[in-house]
Amino acid sequence: MAASTLSVLSPAIVRPSLLQLDHRAAKNRLPVAVRCCVLHSCDESIGLNFCGLKLWMLQKLKHHNPKVLAMKQQNKKIEIQGKGQVHDYLNPAASSDSEDIEDSGDETASISEDTMSFASNHENDGSKDVKPQEGLTASLLETSSTFSHPGGRAPSLSIAVIGATGELARNKVFPALFALYYSGFLPENVGIFGYSRKQLTDENLRSLIAETLTCRVDHREKCGDKLDNFLKRTYHQFGGYDNKVGMAKLNSCMEQVEGNHKANRIFYLSVPQEALIDVALSLADNAQSKRGWNRIIIEKPFGFNALSSYQLTQLILSKFEEKQIYRIDHLLGKDLIENLTVLRFSNLVFEPLWSRAYIRNVQVILSEECGMETRGRYFGGYGVIRDVVHSHILQTIALFAMEPPVSLDGEAIRNEKVKVLRSIRKLDMDDVVLGQHKGSSIEEATCKGELTPTFFAAALYIDNARWDGVPFLIKAGMGLIKHRVEIRIQFHHVPGNLYREHIGHSTDLATNELILRDLPDEAILLKVNNKVPGLEVQLDASELNLLYKDKYNVEVPDSYEHLLLDVIDGDNHLFMRSDELAATWNILTPILSKIDENRIVPELYQFGGRGPVGAYYLGAKHGVRWSDD
Repeated sequence: MAASTLSVLSPAIVRPSLLQLDHRAAKNRLPVAVRCCVLHSCDESIGLNFCGLKLWMLQKLKHHNPKVLAMKQQNKKIEIQGKGQVHDYLNPAASSDSEDIEDSGDETASISEDTMSFASNHENDGSKDVKPQEGLTASLLETSSTFSHPGGRAPSLSIAVIGATGELARNKVFPALFALYYSGFLPENVGIFGYSRKQLTDENLRSLIAETLTCRVDHREKCGDKLDNFLKRTYHQFGGYDNKVGMAKLNSCMEQVEGNHKANRIFYLSVPQEALIDVALSLADNAQSKRGWNRIIIEKPFGFNALSSYQLTQLILSKFEEKQIYRIDHLLGKDLIENLTVLRFSNLVFEPLWSRAYIRNVQVILSEECGMETRGRYFGGYGVIRDVVHSHILQTIALFAMEPPVSLDGEAIRNEKVKVLRSIRKLDMDDVVLGQHKGSSIEEATCKGELTPTFFAAALYIDNARWDGVPFLIKAGMGLIKHRVEIRIQFHHVPGNLYREHIGHSTDLATNELILRDLPDEAILLKVNNKVPGLEVQLDASELNLLYKDKYNVEVPDSYEHLLLDVIDGDNHLFMRSDELAATWNILTPILSKIDENRIVPELYQFGGRGPVGAYYLGAKHGVRWSDD
């Protein structure tokens, strides 16, 4: 199109049939001075004289038209090096995406300033011998530049941590933000804002969080300079006990730092569940940016039961759109979770096997060390089901079992996840084991009289064509013998195995198995059968392993870094949507209702042991042997 348009301006070509440009599109998109030559197929000399007269008249008119004078102040010429290059505004497809000045209804006001100044260009550019046709071409190559950002400045990013003095914010959120800043994933003009009820100065907050900020082990260049710059861009806002007033003050503080430019904002709500609604609604009315997008991050648990979760969701959706809400679970930020889709959809060897035809059972195992943070979560009334199973375990199963999405777009993946969650059969008490560990005297006093479980095992079934009849066994608990986070996929036995006599007494030990492990050492393992070296035919089960620490000499980023970067990029596939949240509560509500009514007493197990004995009976009932033992 560019070449054909330029040909109109050459004295050797006067035929309009060579334009290859839609007649109406040309009329709408080309400057008026060009339209007169293009649309009338004029003779070279007549056409140029007519265009020159038109330009002379417009040159006179522009001095008396205030709209044109206003445009002149906004326009900027773009110089293009070389010949044969035409600006995108000659391309009808390109012009639809530009931020053009609105049509005022006056044709004169919509004319390009560069086209109108054709005659003056020849007088002032020092090119006295330029031919008229070349001058006209030059005027086409000059156009007003449309800045994508006001003032030519990229939009700033402001990140506010609500509850900035809490343990989560100090130990996880601020360190993750600094790691992203140090690694170049945050813009230089980022603003970090801490909001709390403590009367702190900016320097007080900077001193408070500086103790937890560290640079990457694998690259520490200019660590001190980066740290100083990050802290200089960190501010504190005292919220008081009226969040409406506090959020208005936070908004003013943000605006002072952002200036009169486009600004995007992220709000991390690191607050207790009982304060979440007041904080979120006050934020929505008083602290959102009016010159950019706004996103809020909400920490789990997302409600206490189905009813409270629904009420919370409706209140938040009354102020925010679904695309603005990011429900975060740090356990979903592990590379283990990302490897679920990468391993399956980027390797031909695995995708055909991903169904009931080849997979015998799937085990999702998470055992945590016992610490103050873990004990506080489990015995704070929420328990292991609301804290781990509700979000992390079920989201892991959904990502594992979903159908191939149409793309890697977040909404496409979430659409497939919610289909899996809606297909999971409601849990029956016969397929559930609850446990509570026998702790020290301090722990016994902490949980005395409570039935909050610290261990949960269950067998789930997905009622769809791909996974019909395949048990998904989940086990999550605290204080077990091993600190382990992994997904284990066991395949069917080989039908009519020719080597069954050489396998040994247990065919289970010869089962092919794929293991995705996050802890204790991040790895991908594949269990296969091979012949033991020697003259006899003896089979052995061996593991083909990919240990990340041996393969990749890099520090694995914290899961909060991963998820915060996803929020900045607008990637929401690891965050629960409202319909996913409702589907998850439908699975767990029958069990939680019975537990809350104190009709189920958890089985006690020894701290540092293997968990309740009932978990082994559960596996046997469904024909599964727990692989982690």
